[in-house]
Amino acid sequence: MSPAARSPNTAAKKPAAKKPAAKKAPGKKATKAPAGLSYASAGVDIDKKDAFTESLSTTLRRTFTDRVIDNPGGFAGLFRLDYNHKLFARNYKDPVLVACADGVGTKVLLATEMDKYDTLGIDLVAMNVNDLIVQGAEPLFFLDYIAVPEVDTRILNDLVRGIADGCRRSGCALLGGETANMPDIYKKGDFDMAGFCVGVADLKRVQKPTRVRAGDVVLGLASDGIHSNGYSLVRKVVRAAKLDLNKVYPELDKEHTLGAVLLTPTRLYAEPITKLQLGYRVKNVISGMAHITGSGLPGNLCRALPPTLDAVVDRESWPVTPVFRFLQKHGAIAEEEMWRVFNMGIGYCVIVRKSFADSITERLTKLGETVYRIGTIAKGKGEVRFDA
Repeated sequence: MSPAARSPNTAAKKPAAKKPAAKKAPGKKATKAPAGLSYASAGVDIDKKDAFTESLSTTLRRTFTDRVIDNPGGFAGLFRLDYNHKLFARNYKDPVLVACADGVGTKVLLATEMDKYDTLGIDLVAMNVNDLIVQGAEPLFFLDYIAVPEVDTRILNDLVRGIADGCRRSGCALLGGETANMPDIYKKGDFDMAGFCVGVADLKRVQKPTRVRAGDVVLGLASDGIHSNGYSLVRKVVRAAKLDLNKVYPELDKEHTLGAVLLTPTRLYAEPITKLQLGYRVKNVISGMAHITGSGLPGNLCRALPPTLDAVVDRESWPVTPVFRFLQKHGAIAEEEMWRVFNMGIGYCVIVRKSFADSITERLTKLGETVYRIGTIAKGKGEVRFDA
């Protein structure tokens, strides 16, 4: 509208008939037009999220290998599969990509209760790379997804630093990720996270149940406690028994609080297992592997077996980690339920030819693992049997 049109009209005019005021509907108030809406008013602070994302550059770069291709401003990460590299060509005659995805479950709720987030990223990487190496693969790169109600840089920095630490220790690059700011789905204090890992394996050396033979030996690698499974039951025990997460229970641990023990991160097996496999490129002395997660030994070791063979496991062949007996006592949990839910002190299994069991045990021990000979392979129905 032009300025002239807004000027008062000075010509004499007959007053217009006044219209009666409109009656208001009973019980209704006059509504005011809403102010202009924005993403910030909907609970999403773009500037804060972008600033956090930009701050991660150094953290991610510390995990990069020489296979990562710099891609500033890119919408996805770039990773070189260098088939002409001498080491790559020697290790992989017929390379295939191996991929998996996983999370850390309700362990995130325990971290929130403790207000401690710096180890969950290690859990996230471990749950993925430990699955990946079971197939005989070497981890190459990792991506993460973190969903939050708001951008809390303290929490997010702890989570991402943990992920980067897990990646460095597993020999894979943290290639990128996503932070999803979703206040309509997650309430304040809630969050969730997932990870995605890609690795490479030589097709002829991909682990298959058909390689397992009667007489093979099952080696168990010690866990670092509960790892990342069974936390719905763990938290229920804590609530039902009125346990204090900030208290030191001497029968469990004389130095650390219960919360600290329960937040012990999942052990990373990628480095020793990858080195072990590269040391046996010619002979197929490793016939199977299993990552012992939810459902314990019975529900995971069986996945490495053909339908005609069983793994006969001696439950007295290793010491059960104290945290499991502590939870069992305070939750009055049945013995078989414990074995069905938790790893009970064995986080990873390697099935090997009997004649190589001692040498592989020695090699894994030198690589930093605590190894137990926990069972043997015998004729059966593809199940795990306990003989003690």
